[in-house]
Amino acid sequence: MSIKIPHNLPAVQTLLAENICVVTETSPDEQTVRSLRIALLNLMPKKIQTETQFARLLGGTPLHVELTLLHAQSHFSKNVSQEHLHSFYQTFEDVKTQSFDGLIITGAPVEHLAFEDVDYWQELSTIMEWSKTHVRSTLYICWGAQAGLYYHYGIQKHGVPEKMFGIFPHRVEKCSKLFEGFEGEFMVPQSRHTTVLQEEIERVPALSILSVSDKTGVYAVTAQNGKQIFITGHSEYDEDTLKTEYLRDLSKGKPIHIPENYFPNDDPNQAPVLSWRAPAKRLFSNWLHYFVSPNADCDD
Repeated sequence: MSIKIPHNLPAVQTLLAENICVVTETSPDEQTVRSLRIALLNLMPKKIQTETQFARLLGGTPLHVELTLLHAQSHFSKNVSQEHLHSFYQTFEDVKTQSFDGLIITGAPVEHLAFEDVDYWQELSTIMEWSKTHVRSTLYICWGAQAGLYYHYGIQKHGVPEKMFGIFPHRVEKCSKLFEGFEGEFMVPQSRHTTVLQEEIERVPALSILSVSDKTGVYAVTAQNGKQIFITGHSEYDEDTLKTEYLRDLSKGKPIHIPENYFPNDDPNQAPVLSWRAPAKRLFSNWLHYFVSPNADCDD
């Protein structure tokens, strides 16, 4: 129904233009329904782009959502102004005594590093431990999913011969409310140099694989009846996100192939096909309704 975000956040105008109901601190308080409190730990370099992507998916559901933006205090962000961070973001120290209905931990471009070598790893470990007692359900995205699987269950990440880059078909492996309404294959953006192995996850009794791709492997894993959900792809991506990454790498002379199943006829001069937005909305709606809501009592 609506999403509550800070006044003057760049996402406000974008979401309003897309007919998503936005409530800010300056809006009249007319809500009688309790908002779901969602914290977004934004580890991506382009913070404005990422916060808008997740706000779009959270605000496009039938539920009221209040979004709190968090950044890693132990890391200096070079791709966003410090004024933006000071105006719209909090740190873990600001919220550690609070409880949240949901927490999203985003991906991060640090795959080439061992987890312990990431400059904010200790802070992230503290947050992941805190989430076990202060958050109803935590959604880990891409590198965030790899970090969560490693921290909580000792699952290692592994390099792949060639970057997983494009839009790939996925399927549901196990019945779960997270994938209610999904029929047949669904498309998901992937952009990563590392992966987690299905056979290693299957050795951990606490983990359950919900969805996989023949091309990119494990997509969705859950634990503790959905208290922890690990998603290896980027369903939040905008239509042009992979295009921007592709052109960036080309300009830097990095080895990169045209993203698969993305441009019509693999022609970068044509507009990408937005084939993943509907399943992305369904995924986030199911997460909020069945795992985050205080009324949720869901087995995964």
